[in-house]
Amino acid sequence: MELLNPKTAEFKHLDEKSKNIMKRTIAFFEKRGKDKLKEDDRKQTWYADFLEFQKQEKVFATLMTPAGYGPSDSRWDTTRICDFNEIAGFYGLCYWYTWQVSMLGLGPIWIGKNEEIKHKTAQLLQDGEIFAFGLSEKEHGADLISSDMTLEKTGDGNYIANGRKYYIGNSNKAAIVSTFGKSKESGNYVFFAVNSQHPNYQLIQNVVNSQSYVGEYALKDYPISEKDILSKDREAWDASLSTIAICKYNLGWASIGICTHSFFEAINHASKRKLFNRYVTDFPQIKQLFVDAYCRLFAMKLFASRAKDYMRSASASDRRYLLFNPMVKMKVTMQGEEVINLLWDVIAAKGFEKNMYFEMAAKDIRGLPKLEGTAHVNMALIIKFMQNYLFDSNASLPIIPKIDDRKNDDFLFNQGATTKGFEKISFRDYNEVYKSVNLPNVLVFRKQIELLKEFLEKNPPDSKQTKDLDFMLIVGELFTLVAYGQLLIENAAIENVEDDLLDQIFDFMVRDFSKYALQLYSKRSSTPEQMQLCLKMIHKPVENEALFDRICAKVYSYKDAYEMAP
Repeated sequence: MELLNPKTAEFKHLDEKSKNIMKRTIAFFEKRGKDKLKEDDRKQTWYADFLEFQKQEKVFATLMTPAGYGPSDSRWDTTRICDFNEIAGFYGLCYWYTWQVSMLGLGPIWIGKNEEIKHKTAQLLQDGEIFAFGLSEKEHGADLISSDMTLEKTGDGNYIANGRKYYIGNSNKAAIVSTFGKSKESGNYVFFAVNSQHPNYQLIQNVVNSQSYVGEYALKDYPISEKDILSKDREAWDASLSTIAICKYNLGWASIGICTHSFFEAINHASKRKLFNRYVTDFPQIKQLFVDAYCRLFAMKLFASRAKDYMRSASASDRRYLLFNPMVKMKVTMQGEEVINLLWDVIAAKGFEKNMYFEMAAKDIRGLPKLEGTAHVNMALIIKFMQNYLFDSNASLPIIPKIDDRKNDDFLFNQGATTKGFEKISFRDYNEVYKSVNLPNVLVFRKQIELLKEFLEKNPPDSKQTKDLDFMLIVGELFTLVAYGQLLIENAAIENVEDDLLDQIFDFMVRDFSKYALQLYSKRSSTPEQMQLCLKMIHKPVENEALFDRICAKVYSYKDAYEMAP
């Protein structure tokens, strides 16, 4: 596994059609050039040329049409979706965003049982149309229970829809806006389809200063028939949450793309700049910043790629993906912020300059942890798995292989109630994975894990602490590192990642664990017994200067490997 380099990427794991989509997308952006990329960002230009390109190449149609709809080779294949996520993020968040919110809009359609509208949607994708997900509202955010959008019976078997939606991407051009609301008569939930160009659809404003259109719209006596209904009652509720479960995973890959482009730009700049008669890259603190940034970025990709295997192999009896998906959304995107911070400390004022991709990245990277549920929301979900993961392993679960099969990911559109049954979701013993490697920093990390388990067994959060989300978020961060490390080790074996790099990755993992242990120690509500165990969790990584130098040399080998065409 390597970082995405548009100059050398071959996408050998993909079929010819998918490979061509990735390469032609790269060629589109490279021909367009960085100057145009930055000009459009500054002027907040709607990306009509990109949408025309995807229409001509049938990008969205190929990648987002499940089997049974569209051409005979149609399939929803998360492997190639990851590749496109990364490429789109690499060139700019707005291009990824219009793809992402189209996917969100498609979710309730493909999950629902309305076959007529599914076939209509497949044709709209072939025509190059985009889609939107009308869920959140200005007063309630994504609180579905409080939705004010209503669907009212008209007495002739039809309905009218009234209400407003807020912060809805693509709401200016979407052929179908999958809109969530309630029956005015019964209060039951409903998903229905509207068209953004209909006269009873009022586009109010773009609520952000961006190339992307993140709109507020109102429906005023918008006519709806049964053929426009996507789902009702519990099925509508489940469709909304299942859609988010599918799509929030994409945010981690957008972050990976953004950080990868920024890494190339930072190392190209720093390696050519001299201060005090020394190249910037010769300074010890710069070496540390670059090694940390690279290791964190590589780990982001290693984890997200492995989480994909759990998504693609998921079933009603194996829902481990419900832990790893929100981690890609929460942990990977927050690591993305950390990578940009590290690189920014290297390039300093250069990161503000208008001709730098980095200037876009520094702004855009902040949004990803805050979209499709904040980091707090996703952490609250992750914590629910802590007991079963750490203490109640299930040896009967299969060991998941790498899954790059060219198949349709059927289960993603048949997840059922994703908010139910968390207590029944089990995991294999993580110790199997950790004991498979014998690297110095992994051994230190294993000691920290055992101390966390001792903390949770002997001095667990009391009733007051469990209600203190700020306290539990730190506990959740410690737990998240355990699951993060598991998948890193699993995928390192699959991808033949060298021991040097994996050991250096666990250098920052040990430091991060110590950081959160200190934060937990410092909480006002921590008991003396808890504080004592927190102090025991604080460890220093194993010092190995020769290993660090080897990784630094690897990082510096990326100098001049890629620079976007002007």
